[in-house]
Amino acid sequence: MLERTIDLQMDTVVEHKCLLGEGPVWDAQRNMIYWVDILNGEIHEFSPEKKTHKTIPVHQMIGAVAICTNGNFIAALQNGFAFIDRISGKIKIIEDPESHLTGNRFNDGKCDPVGRFWAGTMPLKDEPNMGNVYSIKNDLKPAKKIEGVSISNGMAWSLDHQTFYYIDTPTLEITSYDYEKNTGHISNKRVVIKIAEEDGYPDGMTIDSEGMLWVAHWDGWQVTRWNPGSGEKLYSIKLPVSRVTSCTFGGEGLNDLYITSAKIGLTEDELKEQPLAGSLFVVHNCGFKGMPAFEFEV
Repeated sequence: MLERTIDLQMDTVVEHKCLLGEGPVWDAQRNMIYWVDILNGEIHEFSPEKKTHKTIPVHQMIGAVAICTNGNFIAALQNGFAFIDRISGKIKIIEDPESHLTGNRFNDGKCDPVGRFWAGTMPLKDEPNMGNVYSIKNDLKPAKKIEGVSISNGMAWSLDHQTFYYIDTPTLEITSYDYEKNTGHISNKRVVIKIAEEDGYPDGMTIDSEGMLWVAHWDGWQVTRWNPGSGEKLYSIKLPVSRVTSCTFGGEGLNDLYITSAKIGLTEDELKEQPLAGSLFVVHNCGFKGMPAFEFEV
């Protein structure tokens, strides 16, 4: 199938623009969308029903959040894994597996099908192979899963829960691993998708109800849909901003596509050309359906 560019109605969710918006998560129980501003150290929460926008400051860099089964957050912060109270914003640090690596910070993260939280790190300076990927379950002991990554990014699990998909951004590849749900063990790494540099660097990722992968492209002005079985690019959704960072499905039927973006590093002229850089976008009734977000078992 040849790639199709889809021209869909796209709206900004709120007027607020993040410096480095990332990690959108849909909370189906509360009908809320959450996302983070990594560099400003904020969690954002928006209710499409009530049209309310709330900011929870965490006062340090925050790479990702996931929803816990008790309604609060588990987060990957500059200072390690932590629980964050969704109402009060109170932070309870769990453990920092990289307290000895002060030049690293956490980046993207997500929960797996049995409620472990996975998150990866990256160096603050542009140094290759300095990051790692960890998972943490309710015994609260982080375990290292992947070593020597440069910019740890998108994660997704296949519909049958037997494959883990992963993006290390500078490689311009999506890799997959055999995934053992009960143990969290991953093995047999292989490349399933290669991305052309002119498409922009692969960043955050999600999976839809047909098992296809959706990828946000940093400096690529787009979100794309891929078949991980064939490595084929199926669709491209163009955005009015270049630094597209992640995407997830939300809304009542998981038919709305939420897309985060960034304005960090753009010149004054580029910001004039991209006045919506840093916005959270939504494509209502995008024609596809997502999968519910996994929650952290507490």
